[in-house]
Amino acid sequence: MDAMKNGETYDLSYAKKAMLVVVILPLLVMYTEAMLTPALPTIQKEFAINPNDVSWVLTIYLLVGTVSVALFGKLGDMYGKKKMFLVALGFYTLGVILNGFAPSFEALLVTRAIQGFGMAIFPLAFALVREEFPPSMVPQVQGMISAMFGVGMVIALPLGAWVTENWGWRWTYHTAAPFAVLMFILAWKVLRESRYINPGKLDWQGALLLVWAVVPMLVGVTRAPNVGWTATQTLLLFAVSIVGFILLGIWEKRVENPLLPLDIITSRNPAIVNVGIMFAAFGISMMSQANTYIFQMPEPYGFGKTILQSGLLMTPQALVMLILAPLAGKLMPKVGAKPIALTGALVASAGLAFMSKYATGLSLWQYVAMIAVVGAGITLMNISLINILVFSVPPRIMGVATGANSLFRNFGSTWGPAIAGTIMSTYYVLFHPPGAPEFVQIKIPTEEAYSVLFGGAAAVYLFLALLVLATREVMKGGRIHEVENEGETEINVA
Repeated sequence: MDAMKNGETYDLSYAKKAMLVVVILPLLVMYTEAMLTPALPTIQKEFAINPNDVSWVLTIYLLVGTVSVALFGKLGDMYGKKKMFLVALGFYTLGVILNGFAPSFEALLVTRAIQGFGMAIFPLAFALVREEFPPSMVPQVQGMISAMFGVGMVIALPLGAWVTENWGWRWTYHTAAPFAVLMFILAWKVLRESRYINPGKLDWQGALLLVWAVVPMLVGVTRAPNVGWTATQTLLLFAVSIVGFILLGIWEKRVENPLLPLDIITSRNPAIVNVGIMFAAFGISMMSQANTYIFQMPEPYGFGKTILQSGLLMTPQALVMLILAPLAGKLMPKVGAKPIALTGALVASAGLAFMSKYATGLSLWQYVAMIAVVGAGITLMNISLINILVFSVPPRIMGVATGANSLFRNFGSTWGPAIAGTIMSTYYVLFHPPGAPEFVQIKIPTEEAYSVLFGGAAAVYLFLALLVLATREVMKGGRIHEVENEGETEINVA
């Protein structure tokens, strides 16, 4: 069955099949990535490396992925989003397969870098949804994609802990590899090539300048909690990165076919969404770090739960996201993206402010209920922001727009844990674990640390509420206002 919208024909039967592929995608990736977290101590022990070195298993994936999202987004606009989606997914699948067979730590870093190229699947998937789905379906599909991020995390954390404990860390990848291969086959068979191609010459100089700008900054942020924020190497990395960003901005204004077209990504809605998603990722990361410690630290400093139990206790939050996200996406064309985003930001901010004052005094189930409330607010805001973005940018450059958005998201996700780690290293007490030698003491975050973490995250989401007010509404009253390749139009989807 076909549907006509704004002169475009959409195959609804295809859209439903394609929806299955893009909705399962975040479930696979979150399953793969979250399963790695419980395995890090085991990896450290097997390869006889220190904690700072093992963190590079996470860092190298993020470094490569942050550059690849922008590069593959541009290539998707130039050569077809399905082609580049399959290339990126191929990198991700190959990395997942090879990770489990890495003979050394150095080899593991190489295979994780290969996997990092696959991070570009998300911006390309968001672009394909906007381009190939009827406008009335887009908000709901984006909502389902957002929900699956939380569901994947909840499934993967306890499952990863169980697999690592019983089968070893390599099986976290061996169990994920068949699903990655299946995902590749499904995408190859089901997805169609994008209808918009924007050919041109690739801006290789811009890509190199992007590497110069991004990599030193992310390395500096990752290492700063260990070596110090004012250490010479940290300041030097930041300085090198700032120079890179300045040169990148100058170059992208001059080049004919820029990797990051500044006139598009700095226009009103895209600029607000990019900044908003960066701060949202920052706030989520800070909150997640605090949740992990509160669940797992021994009483009276936390609830004393295992990784498995901690993952299960986040199930209510995932269920709320799973129900709320597609429902919000369905209602969005009627009530508007701005009201839903504003509601989400204010709910998240209020919940985090409450937790900053009372988190350590709540019972276990009161705490679980509060993170579910905060998760609901974050979900509403995230799906609203991505819909504001995709309806504010012409489809011919949707890959660039969603790639840039993912780049900003990665920046926020990197800064969040670094700042949270610094705060928890500042406000702590020394604790002697029962049964450990007398000289062994560990740092436990204090109530003040959680107050600063949750309070800081609450301020971030309050700032996001103000940002949302500055956006231009893209849908309301059953009508979607969208930017097309040749101008702007309104579509009745009631």
